[in-house]
Amino acid sequence: MTGPARVFTWPIRVYWEDTDAGGIVFYANYLKFFERARTEWLRSLGIGQGALREEVGGMFIVSETSARYLAPARLDDELSVTAALEAGGRASLIIAQQARRGDTLLCEGTIRIGWVDAATLRPARIPQSILDVLKNP
Repeated sequence: MTGPARVFTWPIRVYWEDTDAGGIVFYANYLKFFERARTEWLRSLGIGQGALREEVGGMFIVSETSARYLAPARLDDELSVTAALEAGGRASLIIAQQARRGDTLLCEGTIRIGWVDAATLRPARIPQSILDVLKNP
């Protein structure tokens, strides 16, 4: 499953807790921002992660990340964080993500999320119903 992706955008404000001693967003916090945007993207498609675990018996886990830092975000900045399906298979998805302040790209990366059985944490196939929603939002 590849092709043009619908880009989901989630607003995030930079708080004191997100910054280092210099008032700049600590690099690892971009992964938190990306996580929030992915979660809200899935929620916007009707895919609640708690419900997946309880009703379907599976869940997504992060298996790989890649991030490139281009410019700093600072305390009180308003960011737009995006998530878009870049590629997908039967057991994992690659999500392309960006954090922007206005037109300025601050950080970009990809996150691979894999599907696992919630009880055993062993890799499994993503249910077709979920793939259908992701493929045709």
